[in-house]
Amino acid sequence: MQANAKCSDDPWIRTIGLLSVLSGAPDSGVAEIAALAAGRPRKGAMPPFMSARSDVQVQLIDRPSQSTATIAWRDSTHCSYGDQVWHACRARMAGVCAMSGRAIRPGDAIYKPRPCRPAPLNTGAMILRSVLHEADTL
Repeated sequence: MQANAKCSDDPWIRTIGLLSVLSGAPDSGVAEIAALAAGRPRKGAMPPFMSARSDVQVQLIDRPSQSTATIAWRDSTHCSYGDQVWHACRARMAGVCAMSGRAIRPGDAIYKPRPCRPAPLNTGAMILRSVLHEADTL
């Protein structure tokens, strides 16, 4: 609840969210923006520009080891990392692969951003291990 309250108070996030609504983008998350702007965030609501619907460019740069990968992450509305280290683990929750768009189920082998302080803005992103291995062989 506290995180959503902070979201609705941040003028930049509100501006980007309102611009996405005004752009008329399909599935622009009008309900989520309206709830955040009114200070009544719905349970689990997230502005559309911070969800899986955003246009993200993900590129494999290097494989320093079998369990790590260096990723270039570019999201014009959220964050950009030129050389972010990701590590191998198992998915704890369902999600969407940032590289392929495939569904991720709990327990799937994935890569995710290595934890650090401050936490990266894409900390919840995941890439299926099989997709990253395919990209590595290309």
